[in-house]
This record gives sequence, C-alpha cells and structure tokens, in this order.
Amino acid sequence: MAAPQRILVTGGAGFVGSRLVKKLQETIPGVDLLVVDDFRTGTFANLSEEGKRGWSYRGRVIAYPLHEVDIDGLIEDFEPDAVYHEASITDTTVEDEAAMIRDNVEPFEALLAVCLEREIPLVWVSSAATYGTQASGATAERRLFKPDDAGRPANVYGFSKWVMENAQRRLMPHFPDGHVVGLRYFNVFGPGEANKGHMASMIRQLALQMLDGKRPRIFAPGTQARDHVHVSDVVDATIAAARPGARSGIYNVGTGEATSFNQVVDALNEALGTDLQPEYFDNPFRFYQDHTQADLAETREALKWKPRFSTAEGIKHYAGILKSEREENRG
Repeated sequence: MAAPQRILVTGGAGFVGSRLVKKLQETIPGVDLLVVDDFRTGTFANLSEEGKRGWSYRGRVIAYPLHEVDIDGLIEDFEPDAVYHEASITDTTVEDEAAMIRDNVEPFEALLAVCLEREIPLVWVSSAATYGTQASGATAERRLFKPDDAGRPANVYGFSKWVMENAQRRLMPHFPDGHVVGLRYFNVFGPGEANKGHMASMIRQLALQMLDGKRPRIFAPGTQARDHVHVSDVVDATIAAARPGARSGIYNVGTGEATSFNQVVDALNEALGTDLQPEYFDNPFRFYQDHTQADLAETREALKWKPRFSTAEGIKHYAGILKSEREENRG
C-alpha cells in the first residue's frame, strides 16, 4: 500500500491557502498536510469553520514567518511530495519595500532552490500586479493581458512578484527535470475571505454594503474593469499546476473576462434582490489598474484547466452565500 501523500502549504491559513488546504484534505485520502503560516493575515478560523459549510483541518501547523524558517531543514524533515507556496504580503498598498522583498522574495528563492534540487513539484503564487497599469497598452485598449506583457509593475508588491518570476526563469534552465509553476492570480473572490478585512474582494465589500441597505461605494466613473475569478476556480488551477502532466512556466489564472464595477453592482442587485445605485468617489491611489483581463490560452494548454464559473455566475453563487449567512446570523 502506498504511503499517504505529504503536502506542504505555505500561507495555508490565508484566504486562498485555506481553500486549497480544504480541497486537498477532501480529495486526497489520508493526505499528510503541513501548513506554515505566521497568522499575520491568516487565521485559525479559516481552518476551523463552523456552520453548514464548516470544516476542520486535520494536519500540522508551523506558526512562524517563512523568512525565519530553515527552509532546507523543513523540506528535509517533512519530505513533501509537493509544495504549494501561497505565503506573502498581499496588501498591494504596502510601500515598505524592504519588508516586501524580505517576506516575499527571499523565502521563495530558498524554496525554489531546494525544490529544484530535490525534484519536488512547486506551485507558487505570482500576481496580475506584475502587469502594472500599462501592460503594452492593455489599459488603454481594454485587451487581454498576455503573459509576455508583464514586467512593468506599478507597486512594490507587483515588483516583488516580478523578481520571484525572474528567479524561476533564471534557475529553471539548470534543472531540466524541475517542476515549477508560477500562477498570476487575478482578482480572487468567494467563500473564505471573511477574515481579510479591508483586503477582501470588492465583490464581498460591495455585497455587504448592499445587504446593509447602503449604496455601494465605487471609484468614479465605475467603468474600471477587473478579471474577477471565483476562488474555487483558482484552487482547481493551483492543484492542476502540480499534476505530473502540467508544464513548468508562469501562467494567468482568471476568467478571461473584464467586468466593470458598474456591472458588478448590477449583478449584485440582481442576485441580492436589491435596487441600489452606486455612490461614486474619487480614486486616491496613484498606482491603480483601470483594467485587467487574463489571456488564458497558455494556461489552458499547459495546465489542462479552464474556469468553471463566469464572473456573473461566480457573483450569483457568492452573493447567495453571503445573503444566507446574513439571514442565519439574524435568525
């Protein structure tokens, strides 16, 4: 009988990380899971949820910042069959460049080196922030973000992810048998983000405002568009990237659609049974992406994956959950 699969998930107490851990636990019999998370933005509540959709994590936890962990020793002791690297500072408004580089880049480079040397599949999270505000005219032309358009990050978060991508490109030619996939997540939303606070998706924030009977507040004029992707699709793409047939590289993960915030409000009104018009205000951020839209052609080919939810379907699904949770809490 084969030994249980051993999987390391960094950032496993965060939004996407905990959804990934949940899916791995549910779908791999006897899986031996190890979560490494400093619980700065993650929380135990993501791994131990009550209620109808609740679940309980059965694996191990190391509660340290990854840059303080002996990565080589960790991998040697645990001997994972796969590593999913979700840990990072994810607040795109953070401007502490030293902290961003230290927390995001340095632990990744250590993980990358040891996984390549030991031929352990590594899937890690990059970001659509690597495209910046002007990805070869994508903002102005409202066209798809192709993988080669990246490299013009407009904030230090996007820069840190670009540096991580460069590390993969630099080392991979020396390890022809290596399996490393970087995934540029676009705007992820869905169940499990309740503990993200101000970094929760705009879909969640707007839905909660509307459930309170308030007009949804969005940047004027509301035509700014995002590729909003449901978390379940992101998790499926992440798992697909670690499978033996997946091709190493760096790929987009989104829906391939750009949905404006005006359209998001319309979809939420329909899903929630409300009729609330947006309250517009000026955008205070100087490094803001007016438009994001993932080109998924390479992703589909390399990972044999495609999203199950359109943005409209994902909003309807998530809004229904949020509405039910609100009614349960009132009841």
